[in-house]
Amino acid sequence: MDESVIDRRKLFEQVAAHLERDILSGKLKPGDRLPPERALQERFRVGRPAIREALITLQRMGLVEIGNGARARVAMPTAEDVIAGVTPAVQQMLINADGQRQLQGVRLFVEVGLVRHAARSASDDDLARLKASLAANKRSIGDISAFIRTDVAFHFVFAEIMHNPAFLAVHQAMSTWLLRQRQVALQEPGEDERGYEAHARIYEAVAAHDPDQAETAMRDHLASGWVAFWKWFEQERGRTPAA
Repeated sequence: MDESVIDRRKLFEQVAAHLERDILSGKLKPGDRLPPERALQERFRVGRPAIREALITLQRMGLVEIGNGARARVAMPTAEDVIAGVTPAVQQMLINADGQRQLQGVRLFVEVGLVRHAARSASDDDLARLKASLAANKRSIGDISAFIRTDVAFHFVFAEIMHNPAFLAVHQAMSTWLLRQRQVALQEPGEDERGYEAHARIYEAVAAHDPDQAETAMRDHLASGWVAFWKWFEQERGRTPAA
């Protein structure tokens, strides 16, 4: 470490920052073992507690794996790991109207992109899975909890059509974060039937390989559910959400 520079961070944060640079620069690669703790203590001239805290910090970042009795190993973070790391902050966002709207915007962007891709690229097998998911959604009308499950499953097929694990992780996280919005919207009488009909329109547009119509159907579907949510949100919070 450069001792000519004053660094007011805690010792373990400085150690973690150096090791993070080694990992991100490729000096330490996924699967590599980090040096023994004693060697790290000598390198950074700190005690064992600082090394332990630094490794725990890197573990929380998804950069290292720590096993019982084994030296820490450089990890290969997955999309799930990355999303898990931001979930507490996202949950904090959801407390207020601005955060809810921001995440709605993210979901809209993701869902529109997925459905346009599906309309262009869905195979016969993809369409068969989508149709089966739609049928399951229809059968669940009248049972709100079952309808929510099949609703999420229908939308999830579009993420599967991407054949990219990152999209699966993002979509799954978004569904979890915004679950309350679905639950509230479906309390409206007849909303499950309207939701199914919207899904059917989305499916028909995708099956016809019409990206523009698929996007329109998806936008209309999401906007309809959000109207009911914001009505409830306004009543619960005692104020009108900012536009």
